[in-house]
Amino acid sequence: MPGLIGRKIGMTSVFSADGKNIPCTVIEAGPCVVTQVKTVEKDGYAVLQLGFGEAKEKRTTKPMMGVFKKAGTTPKQHLAEFKFDEEHNLGDTITVDLFAEADFVDIVGTSKGKGFQGVVKRHGFGGVGQSTHGQDDRARKPGSIGACSYPAKVFKGMRMGGHMGNERVTTQNLRVIKVIPESNLIIVKGSVAGYNGSTVLIKK
Repeated sequence: MPGLIGRKIGMTSVFSADGKNIPCTVIEAGPCVVTQVKTVEKDGYAVLQLGFGEAKEKRTTKPMMGVFKKAGTTPKQHLAEFKFDEEHNLGDTITVDLFAEADFVDIVGTSKGKGFQGVVKRHGFGGVGQSTHGQDDRARKPGSIGACSYPAKVFKGMRMGGHMGNERVTTQNLRVIKVIPESNLIIVKGSVAGYNGSTVLIKK
């Protein structure tokens, strides 16, 4: 599906025609440059590789510098592949005009990292036991993790404490509230995973 690489700006709210307050996310979508055109004959699949954001030349590898030079553009910080129905040439610029109001988009982002968290915060456990009768350290513990005689092990997938967040998250079917072409911005209804300034993929 066609799409763009963008950057999450932050959240706001707008009022609809019937006076409802709608929570929205503002995203800077593009402009993206076509850095590679992959075809079925040469690569086995047909997609466009898009580049977004400026990168320093000294931090770009020589093979990638060759790719950018062939496309006639400066080094880009982020690259992603999208499948477009219409044809585009190497070096073309795709802007936020790709989207229109009332379109629905899927947005892929990386959720905020929370570090190591216990089961109460990570999975919503209620805790075990009481905080009285000598059990002052059991309030936020997970309880039994499935002890059995055979097999004497804990099965994979057991919900326990661990690294929370910093995962790839796709939020589907977000409606485009407004497109602002002069600023390369789109406003979508609802929230998007990630912190302000993080990179997101907007798929039409």
